[in-house]
Formats: sequence, C-alpha cells, structure tokens
Amino acid sequence: MASRTADGSRIAHFYRFSVSERLRTLFERGLLSEEDYHSLLSSQQVLSAEEADRLIENVIGVFSLPLGLGLNFQMNSRDYLVPFAVEEPSIVAAVSSAAKTVRRAGGFNAACEESLLIGQIQVVDVPQPAKMRSHLLQHHEEILDLANSLHPKMVARGGGAREVEVHLHPHHSRRGEMVVVHLLVDTRDAMGANLVNTMCEGVAPLIEKITGGTVFLRIISNLTDRSMVRAEVEIPTELLGGRGFTGDQVRDGIILATEFATVDPYRAATHNKGILNGIDAVAIATGNDWRAIDAAAHAYAGRGHGYTSLTKWYANEAGDLIGSLELPLKVGIVGGQVQSNPAVAICHRLVGVESAPELAQVMACVGLAQNFAALRALSTDGIQRGHMMLHARSCAVAAGAPPEVFERVVERLIECGDIKVWKAEEIMVDLSDEEPPTEGASERIEEQHRTGAGHGKVILLGEHAVVYGSHAIAAPIPLAIQARVQAGPKGGRVMIPRWGVESPLRDPNAQSPTSIHECLNLIFKRLEVEERDLQIEIFSHVPRAMGLGGSAALAVAVTRAISDYFELQLVDKEINDIAYACEQIIHGTPSGIDNALATYGRFLLYRKSPEPGEPAFMETLEVPRAIPIVIGLTGVESLTARMVAQVRRSWENKRALYERIFSQIDGLTLEAVDAIAADDLPHLGELMNVCHGLLNALQVSSPELEELIGIARRHGALGAKLTGGGGGGSMIALCPHEDPAVSEGIASAMRQAGYRAIQTEID
Repeated sequence: MASRTADGSRIAHFYRFSVSERLRTLFERGLLSEEDYHSLLSSQQVLSAEEADRLIENVIGVFSLPLGLGLNFQMNSRDYLVPFAVEEPSIVAAVSSAAKTVRRAGGFNAACEESLLIGQIQVVDVPQPAKMRSHLLQHHEEILDLANSLHPKMVARGGGAREVEVHLHPHHSRRGEMVVVHLLVDTRDAMGANLVNTMCEGVAPLIEKITGGTVFLRIISNLTDRSMVRAEVEIPTELLGGRGFTGDQVRDGIILATEFATVDPYRAATHNKGILNGIDAVAIATGNDWRAIDAAAHAYAGRGHGYTSLTKWYANEAGDLIGSLELPLKVGIVGGQVQSNPAVAICHRLVGVESAPELAQVMACVGLAQNFAALRALSTDGIQRGHMMLHARSCAVAAGAPPEVFERVVERLIECGDIKVWKAEEIMVDLSDEEPPTEGASERIEEQHRTGAGHGKVILLGEHAVVYGSHAIAAPIPLAIQARVQAGPKGGRVMIPRWGVESPLRDPNAQSPTSIHECLNLIFKRLEVEERDLQIEIFSHVPRAMGLGGSAALAVAVTRAISDYFELQLVDKEINDIAYACEQIIHGTPSGIDNALATYGRFLLYRKSPEPGEPAFMETLEVPRAIPIVIGLTGVESLTARMVAQVRRSWENKRALYERIFSQIDGLTLEAVDAIAADDLPHLGELMNVCHGLLNALQVSSPELEELIGIARRHGALGAKLTGGGGGGSMIALCPHEDPAVSEGIASAMRQAGYRAIQTEID
C-alpha cells in the first residue's frame, strides 16, 4: 500500500529521473513492493496476447498506453500517489503541478455521502399506472428481499438492494403510460454492473405480477447520481501569481473562464472534457469503466435547462480562490477488472485506497486539479504553447529522433513554427552535421519572452458625451488582456486563441489587413521594430466587441510586451499615446478614455482636451469601498465606431438639441463624483438610471440592453445602464453593499434569460 506519510506524494525532481531511477526511488521509499518493482522494471505487468484473448473477442495483439504517476496529491490530510494511463504528456504534469499548489494551500477536501447504483426495470401495458405505483411501493420489502436473495454474499459484506423507487412517464410510449422501477443497490467496493443487472432480471417477474404489466428493459443506469462525489479547494491568491501575473489576475481569470463554461454549452463541453482527461486516465489505470464515468458526468452536466460546467470557481470574502467539483462517480476496487490485469493490480497498490468511495474521491480531486491547471494556463500564458509542444514531440517521435537529440529537435520545431514530420527529419540532418554539444549544453534553456497587460474598463457615466468634451467616469475591471512577445517565424505571427485569430503578421497574400493587424503594424512602426520577426500571443480575458475596452487593452498589452522585450523603457504616457492612435484606427473619433483606462488602470474622472495634442484631464477618484456591480453581456457585438458615427451624424443635424443632452450627461457625471466620494450608492444608482435614459434618447441602446437593464432593476439593482458604445455590447448593474444576495440574484436572472453575467467589484 502507498505511503500516507506527510510527504508520501512529494518526490522532488521526479520528472528528471530515468524510468528505472523512478522505479528504484519508489521501491526504496516503500511505495512499491519488490515484486511490483521487478514487474514494472521488466514490463512483466503488460498483458500478453494470450491473456488479452481471454478478455475480449477476436484479439490480434495488445495495445499499450504510457503509465505515469501523479505526485503531490493530499486529500483529507492524507497523501496519495495517483496512477495515470494516458497518452497525452501534459495531463500528468499539469495535475501534479496543480496538486503541488493545492498542497501548499492545505490540500484537497473530498467527500461522498452514499455510493449506490441504480438498476432500471421498464414496465409497459400497465393498467392504472398511478395505482400500480402505490402497489409497487407497498411491496418494496418483498422486491428488496428477492433482489438480495440473488446475491447473499454481497448482503453478507454489508451491501445489497437498499431502496425501491417508482417513476411514471406519461405520454412517452405508444403502449400507454410507462412505469419505471428503480432498484437502488449498494455494491460496496465492486463496480457492480453485472450484479445490478442480475437483480433487475431476478425481480422482473415479481414486478409483472404486482403491476399486471409487461417488463421490457431491465438494466443498470450509468447516470449514477446516487453516487455523488465532491472535491473542494481553497487557494490564497498569493499562491496563484507568477509569470508576470498577479494572484488577483489569475484568480479573476479562472473565475471568468468558468463563467463562460457555466453559460455556454460549447465551452462547457471542452471545459468538462478537460476535467475528465484526468479522471479517465485514473479510471483506466485502476481498471474502471471510463466510458460509464463519462456518460454519467455529461448527463449530470446536462441536467436542468442546459449543459453546463461541472466545476465552480469563485472568490470568498477574503479574496481567496474557491473551487469545487461535484459529479456522479461510481468506481470499484475489487473484481475481475483488478484480478485480470496485473498492471491494474499494481496501480491499486500504488494509490493505496481502502474503499471504492475513497478512490472516487481521489479521482474527483484529480478532475478538479486538471480543471484548475487548464484554467490557470488559459488565464495566463494560454494553452497554445502546450499544444504546440505536444505536437512537436509527436512529430519528433514519428521522425525517429534518437534520445540524445530528441529535446533539441522538439525545441527547434517550436522555434521555426513549422511543426511537421518532414521538418523534424530535416532538423535531425542539420544536428548530425553540428559539433557535439559541450558538457551541460543539453540542459534546456528557456526561450526569452516578455509579457505585458492592459486593463479592461466600464464607464459608469458619460458615454458618447465624452467625445464632445463632457466628463466621464470610468473604472478598471479585474479583467485584462495579456500579451507575450518572443522571437517568431519568418514574417512573424499573431495568435489570439479566444478570439479565433492566428495568422502571419506580414502576409503578402492578404487582400486587406484587419484592424488588429493595422494596429499591430502601427505599434511596430512607432517602436521601430517593423522588420523583426516576432510571435505575439495575446490572451484575452475581456470579451471581444462587448464595450469593455478590449481593443485598447490589446494595444496597451502588446506595446508593453514589446517595450519590455526590447528594453525600450517606455513610460505610461508614451504607451497611452500609441494606444490612442490604435483606437483611432478602430473607432474613428475616440474619446481617449478606453486607452487611458487600459494604460493607467485607475478609477478616473476623465475629459478629453479641447485642443488637439494637449493632454486629457484625468483625476483619480478615491473610492471608500469597492463598488459591487454585475456586468451583463448581450452577446451582440458593440461596434463602437458605428455608434459614434451615428451620434455624430445626429449631432451635426441638430447640434443645439444634442449639446443640451451632452450637457445634462456632463452634469450627472459631475454629481456622481460626489456620490462616489460619499459612498452614496443609492444616489449614484439614480444618476446612472437617468443617464441611461439620456443615452437611450441618443438612440444607442438596443432591445437586448433594455431587457438586461429591466432584469437588473426588477431584481434589486440600485441603478442600471449601458456601458461603452452601446448598440449591443454590455450593461452594468449597481448593487448594494449590504446584501450580496442581490448581486447573485441579478446575475442568476440574467443567465436564466440566456445572457452572460459577470459579478465583480470596481475600486
């Protein structure tokens, strides 16, 4: 059995060892028996063709998977080494790294209240189904006794049939109302599918006798929602920072990514698949039915009104990151699946669990760790480089790269960006002509890169009027765009995974550059790096075209990253000027507020200068307490340039009328400065409501915005209005300090109406 000592799952530099060294380390620590050590060392644990022939039909050989070990896991104050059977290298490394972070935070907590399987007996042609339902429940003891008589050994071990449930399904069959009997069975430490099926077969004649109907299907259900498992973590933000990102940025990115998966089934499918990447690998290693596990998880995620995330990530009152995973998970640790495969038996001894529910809890922790690792990658450096590394390693293997040059082939494939088998073969030829590396030269050197970030924003008051010299109040939101710059392939490359952008920076075949490419070209020209071949990776935590300052944040992030990469030492004013020029490309006649917030990241009272080239007026506002808001996203792109142009046309036609509206908005904005300073949120909310009415008069609202604003006000918002350019995009709802449930209620109502909602604070 695996060690449960305080550091039983911590083995420093384990990944650097050879396979034989790893096995020797496990043996010397008492984590492998001598028999298991020699079995793994000589690959005796692999099934022979003759052994495989006794397991399935038409055997022609044995297919193998790498067997790895997940380290650092601590659950309920106990250490676990976790076996993984999986072909993807990033999974074991990711969960081990995540488990190390969680370990520093106190480890995982996990629990499962019960562990029952459900057998279903379908009954049709039932006279008086409602009456027969009562009869079945009256005879439940008789049904349970019969079921348990079929497996007396299971009953002797403390298991057996526990409950009978009866469900009616009207109008779903040409043969009348369908009656479905659920037999709930405790299979103890066995997976138990065959046992439950036998019980269902055995009680079918009795059920027919009681109901007068005909039993058709009698089979186990793989939706094991009577075997629910929950895993939880609490991670202080100081453990989340690194690679140029603060702990708060990582926390907020993980929360935002989860909110995406909560409301969008297309994202949720990928999100949950990542969770199961880890769980399935452990299930295969321990001989469990990963297909049944996947079916249960996806069915559970699809309960209710739509398919959603299996995990929840949020911040507690202290600002720490809280994560939880709850899913149906029924597994076994005894039976044929363990005895028939020697590798599975070794894996069970390594993980060292004492019951099936304990193994299920370990697997849930693995799923939560995998989800944390994936979201942390997506929220920081992005996952693309990991995928590129995986693809490069696969190409190097296919090309037959020998061990002494394998890592160098992989690195050069990634450097050139042309990750193909033929390119790997070409690199191998080049390496063979080079001088052998000197001692120590084979050690991996991290590729030089630099990162930068720009803030997203919300405007509390002053949209559109600010273009004409009025004041506006804007605040940064805990969402940002981050950019990474490093040496790239010839012609350069830009990648924005979340916006679906991946293309050359200089493409001679392009018909016309996109606004993103125009902005990047302007930045390169201003910084005099036009001829450099760079790879720009942009990781967006700001939804595109939703009025939250994404384009300005992108310009600031890229400019900062290039400045750091080339050590240009740009100051904020220079960065702001470049970002403003980019905003002119995208929006035509911008006010300058988006680039100012993206650059300076402060709660600002802003007014553009009436004189071209003169600096804007910017005053930092002191906020007594962080202001709770909900951002509602319409899902309709806000084309700020179009809305600004629309207002300009109206202003040109009726200047006096529109300038009176702008003047009223300006007055509301200045009054709001005092409300913010006094922490008078009710008054601030009233000002926001009136401001939205004036913006509506400017015809920059939309049906979606009006619906979201109505939802917010009905559910307790102190004020609600559009934010940004309008015409779609986003709105903000101001929430009271005293009742956090209002924020949750508003966000929930928005989601139920089919919109996305983000709960956050501004200060």
